[in-house]
Amino acid sequence: MTALDDLRSDPPTTVGVGQAALRDQNLAVVATLAFAAPEPVSRAAIAAASGLTRSTVSRLVDELLAGGVLRELPRQVAGRGRPATPLAPARGTLVGLGLEVSPSYLGARLVDLNGDVLAEQVLPAHLERSDAHEVLARLSRLASQVLADSSEGWSTLAGVRLAVPGLVDSAGLVLRAPNLGWREVSPGDHLDAAVLAAAGGRPGPPPAVGVGNEADFAALAHALEVPGRPAGSASFFYVSADIGIGGACVVDGAPARGRHGWAGEIGHTLIDPAGPVCTCGARGCLEQYAGRDALLAAAGLAPDVEVEALAAAASEPGRAREAVAQAGRALGVAISNVVNLLDVADVVLGGQFVPLLPALRPAMEEELRSRVLAAPWLDVTLRAGEGGMPSLTGAAYAVLGDVVAGPSAWLQVA
Repeated sequence: MTALDDLRSDPPTTVGVGQAALRDQNLAVVATLAFAAPEPVSRAAIAAASGLTRSTVSRLVDELLAGGVLRELPRQVAGRGRPATPLAPARGTLVGLGLEVSPSYLGARLVDLNGDVLAEQVLPAHLERSDAHEVLARLSRLASQVLADSSEGWSTLAGVRLAVPGLVDSAGLVLRAPNLGWREVSPGDHLDAAVLAAAGGRPGPPPAVGVGNEADFAALAHALEVPGRPAGSASFFYVSADIGIGGACVVDGAPARGRHGWAGEIGHTLIDPAGPVCTCGARGCLEQYAGRDALLAAAGLAPDVEVEALAAAASEPGRAREAVAQAGRALGVAISNVVNLLDVADVVLGGQFVPLLPALRPAMEEELRSRVLAAPWLDVTLRAGEGGMPSLTGAAYAVLGDVVAGPSAWLQVA
């Protein structure tokens, strides 16, 4: 068996497809198989998995090598026959820039096709009820600095994605970001010029700036090991947590964003209709029980206390432990609704919930046992996500995923 046996596909359909379109389609097939493989694979393995001839695969691979999408590793001899030349994602060629505006920081992370972080900067900030124009101007300067400081480590900026905690439409308009105080903001208008200037003189199409929900990007980072390569779990519900709480349902490795792109807003699901007023204007939202500010206030801690200190305090009897238990009960109620509605059994908790999960778990599991209809037959797993601001990584992966899915657009720059 080869590393591509589980990814074997039917031969590409050729009926009614022109030569140029067929080439583009085949390039995408070859790139997708090479990136998705759990270990470097040979041309022969890709040919066997794709149904394309070896000569066709060899020609396409040569194009991907010349275009900086793939790289060759040293030849390996395995049994009889000619030595195989393993293929792997290229390093330091095409890169994606992930940006994030959080209520507590601005961030930028530059990632290449191999998943290596080439540069990053994170600036702590207090951005609740902030001025969008001022914040985006600061973010533009941050993006330009990251690109300039790393300019010798990459050749082509494939694109930029910005993660924002709020509702984002298909055109990249931030309709509402309650914890930032933003409404109907178009970040691309502020970032396009800065990014173009920073990438000026580089080969390739002008880099585009896309905008998306931060929980969707964080979920994507958990769904992939590196750009184009699925992680161990292909379907799960991700809960993102900072001052606000977001969510994303990942199905077959991709966030299910819904018809308008607004799916997953678990932080604004109802816990108590008579509860406290939320930043969104409604009462009793999950954020008012399990968001960072709500948790620290209930624990009797200052609003600038780190969540690790809250986790330490919750390990001992007292007000902090009860505050975290109350948050766990609210989370358990909300996630029970998710499980009943979507039939998911794997729940990943990220952000501030990573260090708090041991203290949250007992109350959450109690609610899941009592509220999930299928509880006697369904084992719902609660697990901690990755730290390190995964929305930045996921935003960069989204850019590079487009390269893998459509590499022909980038081969003109070889």
